[in-house]
Amino acid sequence: MATYLRLDLSAHVLTSASVNDSPAQQRLREGNATLFEFAPKYINAIMNPGDDTFSRLACPSPSSSRYEYLRNNTEIKQSQARHPSRKYFFALDLYNCVKLLPRLLGTVVEAMRYLGPENCALSIVEGRSDDGTFEILKSLRKEIEATGALYYFTTSDVNPLSPGGNRVDQLAELRNQALEPIKKNPSIFSSQTTVAFLNDVAICMEDVLELIHQRVYQNADMTCAMDWVHVAEPPTFYDVWIARSITGDSFFEIPEDGSWDFAWNLLWNDPGSKERLTTYKPFQVFSCWNGAVVFTAKPLLEQNIQFRSSRETECYQGEPQLFCKDLWFNGYRKISVIPSVNLEYSDENGQKIKELKGYVHEHVGDDATEDPSVKIKWQNEPPEKIKCLANYADQHWLPWDNGL
Repeated sequence: MATYLRLDLSAHVLTSASVNDSPAQQRLREGNATLFEFAPKYINAIMNPGDDTFSRLACPSPSSSRYEYLRNNTEIKQSQARHPSRKYFFALDLYNCVKLLPRLLGTVVEAMRYLGPENCALSIVEGRSDDGTFEILKSLRKEIEATGALYYFTTSDVNPLSPGGNRVDQLAELRNQALEPIKKNPSIFSSQTTVAFLNDVAICMEDVLELIHQRVYQNADMTCAMDWVHVAEPPTFYDVWIARSITGDSFFEIPEDGSWDFAWNLLWNDPGSKERLTTYKPFQVFSCWNGAVVFTAKPLLEQNIQFRSSRETECYQGEPQLFCKDLWFNGYRKISVIPSVNLEYSDENGQKIKELKGYVHEHVGDDATEDPSVKIKWQNEPPEKIKCLANYADQHWLPWDNGL
């Protein structure tokens, strides 16, 4: 994986069980007996937000008034009455991230409890971890299912970082595997199911709920966070290889020598989006991922859109960018970044980014009523061309639908 992509996304395809089996019946490897001995304290931290055994990103309790409707949505309830299904589906690909599990999965558990565990499912694909991640995730099943949520957990030994492999193709397969329970279980999930796909990030419950809320409020097809990396101070935007503004350009300029000297000048040639970024208001983009996204299962189930690698005639690009490209091509054109949601990839740096950029509630308040200026004025037509960033030395512009 190139240095500007998350190495921790090198997770693994499923080999052990069919995802439409009962989650309790999936077959997994035995695991390490010594590492299992350490699992209970992690399980306790994940299931108990007040547990202070581990140092983790400090997270506030979310506004009850702002997000209450997400668990009491009349429209969704009426749809459920006709077609009973789980409303929320959390998907993760995880590898050697034991230190982050108390915060990351603790937040997922909190969010599922808030939204109603009986409305939720959690799907995790893991593989090759030797730090205790596997043992913790395997031990977590009983606790998750006791809440009333569904738990799909599988593992694999596929390594997208192995020499000679097509990493993007393998990463795409991993993401598809995490989503496969949706397609394999039509009696449990529907096109109305909301998918929250999270990277290995330090994230709070209000971050997750705000992404879900803005997808509903903006009538968006997909909402993304902003992710950051502390390679220097101040931190820089991370997912530059994937993200493209509504002008089709990368979020910051990267010269042919690969320098990130311009990384602090975000959206330099898109003044409208830049103004909304600096005022923490959602803005439309062509593509994004940025550590955490929310979308509905409708494109997956009705258009069979899935993650993939580039075709022979396409620009070489990451699977999330291609996912967004396929969304645009199939008419799902409301893709947005929610700049009040700011994430990093460790608890320590996650705390730094919250102190620098602010927590969600500091930007949006507690009120369920939005300022009218927050509403995105959607552009239905895609940019005529998109910057192809196959590598730093090979940057050129191509039609947005190149290769389709």
